[in-house]
Amino acid sequence: MLRRVPTALVRFALLQAAISWNPCLAQEPFDVLIRNGLVVDGSGNEAYQADLGLREGRIVRIGDLSDAAGSRSIDANGLAVAPGFIDIHNHSDFTLLEEPRCESMIRQGVTTMVLGEGGSAGPVPEGEREWTTLGGYFEHVERRGVAANICSYVGLTQVWRYVKGDAFEAADASQIKAMAMLVDEAMDEGAMGLSTSLLMPPSSLVTTAQLVDLARVAARHGGIYSTHIRDEGRGVFDAIDEAIQVGAEAGIRVDIIHLKIADQALWGRMAEVVGRIEAARRRGLDIRANVYPYTAGQNDMRAILPPWAHDGGNASLLERLRGPEARSRMKRDIRDPSQDWYNHYLAVGSDWSRMLLVQLDSPANAPFVGRRFSEIAEARGGDPFDVLFDLLAEEGGSVRTVYFHHQEGDMLHALKRPYVSVGSDGAAISRNGPAAGTHPHPRWYGTFPRILGRYVREASALTLVEAVRKMTAMNAEKLGIMDRGFLREGFWADLVLFDAKTVADRATFSEPHRYPVGVRHVFVNGVEVLNGERHTGALPGQVIRRQRKRP
Repeated sequence: MLRRVPTALVRFALLQAAISWNPCLAQEPFDVLIRNGLVVDGSGNEAYQADLGLREGRIVRIGDLSDAAGSRSIDANGLAVAPGFIDIHNHSDFTLLEEPRCESMIRQGVTTMVLGEGGSAGPVPEGEREWTTLGGYFEHVERRGVAANICSYVGLTQVWRYVKGDAFEAADASQIKAMAMLVDEAMDEGAMGLSTSLLMPPSSLVTTAQLVDLARVAARHGGIYSTHIRDEGRGVFDAIDEAIQVGAEAGIRVDIIHLKIADQALWGRMAEVVGRIEAARRRGLDIRANVYPYTAGQNDMRAILPPWAHDGGNASLLERLRGPEARSRMKRDIRDPSQDWYNHYLAVGSDWSRMLLVQLDSPANAPFVGRRFSEIAEARGGDPFDVLFDLLAEEGGSVRTVYFHHQEGDMLHALKRPYVSVGSDGAAISRNGPAAGTHPHPRWYGTFPRILGRYVREASALTLVEAVRKMTAMNAEKLGIMDRGFLREGFWADLVLFDAKTVADRATFSEPHRYPVGVRHVFVNGVEVLNGERHTGALPGQVIRRQRKRP
């Protein structure tokens, strides 16, 4: 068989990586021998035909291993062999405790999940969880076991609530200092950086100067600033500028979470959005972003309510939902905002049919799970705003909702940028587990196969090597993970084997609990977790703590 070898540059990189691992691992036999695969190594360089030998959780050899032996051999002829996908934006912080097999992610080829957007698993007050710090959460996960690797940011929402609670009031200097100490502690425990979710209270109360102060703490540890920006609609340009300002003044790498234009009034202007990022990059700032390959986002229906309605937390919100005067004021502010905030109602063109109800817990409302808000409004009759307030009150102040608020052209324009990677904004669940009765966004099951099937094979929007890089090495580089995200000798054996001719997502907005096709094998730290249609039940995932040196 004709075998093409990597370029001299790649061979040099392999050699450099190899010096940090034990050369004794190169001794045969291998634990697993993967033969005849098309190696898409994550670097963005041309794919090549080769064999891989795995031993003790590592990639030991890449090349012509036709004369080698292995305890297990897999014929990968016709399959692409790539690094396991690193999901840069994942919400499995607590679902993985209920479903450690992480099926909706593993079956996509995800081997590492990056947690902690805004609300991280720590710090938490004494008695609230079985741990109190982010480090304690890491240890808890390690004791329980998990199928995929995890790492986490420390979230601004988490430290803000720890210090201040839910009061709708600004933070003073002493409170920001207390938050900075919590960020510092979490970074010492291995957090990848500071993350923010600035769209809703209480985090929306933070000032830009305070963000800079907190981001500087993460920067001292070599961390990253990952931000769900303050406004993805009509204030998106100012929000992008704020993220860039934080990066510049704090001296920190920035990753903008799911870059989008989520307001139909601005559709078609993504070139202007990325133009701001590219201007900053030309000035020497390290500003990056990620996207998910869908034209709808998911948030809570409570996000429609104006910021003042959230003052005092959920109990106060519920009181306002039942009060005639507060309801009248909320209606006015939603229709015609008197202050700047991201208004989900206006973002979807004031169209109730573009809101899909994802989770309703009360038995009376359960039949409307997976249906549009316009349907429940029509069934109940009256003013849709009154139906909204009643529904939120009945559901304890929370109704998870999918909003159809952006367009494919803008998403693709962002996806193609060389500094934009892929993240799901989903969570690890299964179609037969505790979340089976919910109606999640299909990205929870389909993000990564959708990139490979729809946007590589069908639309030719990306090449295969570009797409794999955006789902692997690019995310590892952002985080400073030095031994994953590439297929290199000495690196951890996180691998996905897929059929590039058939890989595709199958989850839809009407039927979200559907696994993808075309992903054949998944290895996490050298252990096979997916074999064809079968999840092996193995839980070989590790907690990846921040490494002090960048690659």
